[in-house]
Amino acid sequence: MSENIRISNRITSLAPSATLMMSQLAGEMKAKGIDVINLSVGEPDFPTPKHIIEAGKQAMDDGFTRYSPIDGYLSLREAICDKLRRENGLSYSADQIVVSSGGKQGVCNTILTLINPGDEVIIPAPYWLSYPQMVLLAEGTSKIIPTTVEHDYKLTAQQLEDAITDHTRLLILCSPSNPTGSVYTLGELEALADVLRRHPQVFVLSDEIYEHIIFDGAEHHSLAEFADLRERVIIANGVSKAYAMTGWRIGWIAAPAAIAKACKKLQGQYTSCPSTISQKAAEAAYRGDQECVEQMRQAFQRRQQLVLQLADGIPHLVINRPHGAFYLLMDLSWYFGKHTPEGKRISDSAELNRYLLEQGHITCVDGAAFGAPKTIRMSYATSEELLREAFRRLATALSMLQD
Repeated sequence: MSENIRISNRITSLAPSATLMMSQLAGEMKAKGIDVINLSVGEPDFPTPKHIIEAGKQAMDDGFTRYSPIDGYLSLREAICDKLRRENGLSYSADQIVVSSGGKQGVCNTILTLINPGDEVIIPAPYWLSYPQMVLLAEGTSKIIPTTVEHDYKLTAQQLEDAITDHTRLLILCSPSNPTGSVYTLGELEALADVLRRHPQVFVLSDEIYEHIIFDGAEHHSLAEFADLRERVIIANGVSKAYAMTGWRIGWIAAPAAIAKACKKLQGQYTSCPSTISQKAAEAAYRGDQECVEQMRQAFQRRQQLVLQLADGIPHLVINRPHGAFYLLMDLSWYFGKHTPEGKRISDSAELNRYLLEQGHITCVDGAAFGAPKTIRMSYATSEELLREAFRRLATALSMLQD
């Protein structure tokens, strides 16, 4: 019977999530009794703050167990508007907010809403691995623009200008960045804004999910802060990272009303609405005491400082200094061409990543999935104790490679 099953081209053309694959592999090895340190998944290791959990429980007791409006409860959308006004200095109305089942759905909704077959989407590399796959799903064309560690993996105004054509429809910008931890300054965004002003057909999807996880005095800014571009910018955000609510699956976009309406129309046809219980918990997150966000940010900053210190002890490792998020993008290409103790040649980042799993029992993600094939991405969203042990294992495994 299986030979008669035909999977659609849109699915067979998609790549599986490398992050989730590595996390699953780590889980399988742990189930076999192998001591694996999982540094692949971008998930805070902290529990969801208690007052948010209590709000979820209360929502069940209060009967919030039926469908909500497609774009989310009005009370949550108003809480998001208040957050944008309070924290970002941005004025939005509730009809410009669409709450979705995780930030990933908000990003995908936007791409599917804006992109027609043949439209070009500019994506600076390294990028979050799902962006090009979503563009592929929309039958658009990803125009990947490589950036360099010397420029902190940031897109320059000249690169943007050179990349735009008559077919360009969308720029995707992530700051703070997954996987690089780079944070665009206001001046850098102003330079990009100057380019965008000359190309009114280009919209911007601004992924700001890591806005609260920021270090070293860096500041979060958005292209939506430029009033003359506001009608072309779609902010994607959510509660997963800042409030340790990954499993609650609540994200949102803030967009021009026409785009929000179109995303709502799309969402209504394939998920109906986000979890109502999770929506009430998210509302408590935005309305409640924000000290929990700062406490987690401080913990991530301590870990950032630790991994930078530990990275200094790894020979031939090249990194940028992450100013946000909780990832370290490690250029380990010096080790390409080396041989394992069994004599197997390490040809690329995929083979090196597999070797580190099998020999060192640490799971990272192959940088090729992020458009950075010389690198491996490590998440430091775990305890300092495990990070120290992970770097010990990394150093040991790399030292065993020979010419």
